[in-house]
Amino acid sequence: MQVYSLTVGPLQENTYLLLGEGKRGVVIDPGDEAGRILAEIEQVGLEPEAILLTHAHFDHVGAVAPLVETLKLSVYLHPNDLSLYTSSAQSAARWGLSLPTPPEPNGFLQEGQALDFGLGLEVLWVPGHSPGHLAFYKDGLLISGDVLFREAIGRYDLPQSNPQDLFESLQKLTKLPPQTLVYPGHGPHTTIGYELAHNPYLK
Repeated sequence: MQVYSLTVGPLQENTYLLLGEGKRGVVIDPGDEAGRILAEIEQVGLEPEAILLTHAHFDHVGAVAPLVETLKLSVYLHPNDLSLYTSSAQSAARWGLSLPTPPEPNGFLQEGQALDFGLGLEVLWVPGHSPGHLAFYKDGLLISGDVLFREAIGRYDLPQSNPQDLFESLQKLTKLPPQTLVYPGHGPHTTIGYELAHNPYLK
């Protein structure tokens, strides 16, 4: 599996393209700049089958609508984030930003679910930053969304955030192998081992 990243939008969110067997794969968290994402999809030869969302804050879903319209992709997220998803355009407006209302999701993801799409991903439910926050894991590679960053963690003072849930989710992630490569929702990639050694929130 190959991972390609783009940093998009005013909040510098990381969008990921996962390329697997036979050019199959997914787009994770298309936050903004649909044109750039589409150009990168073509450049790397990805034939995406779905959009997967770690969570539904507006900076992670801003390009969902145009990608669905152009590529006819299905959209999947955790059901606990549905209200954030459907209100994402209004949330963006409170920041003075505009984004198209995303379409209805095609289905919901749950803890422990195995996803194909030529990738073989495992779904991890890691709430706290949002109630339906997910991470996607495969063989020492983790797409962590806004739960875990390099030397930092996701905010837990937002509407529908929960600090106790976030703490428990972080403990869950620290049980992964230390060499696990972590691709976060913002900022540079890291590893579980590096965060255990250097992240003040995990000490």
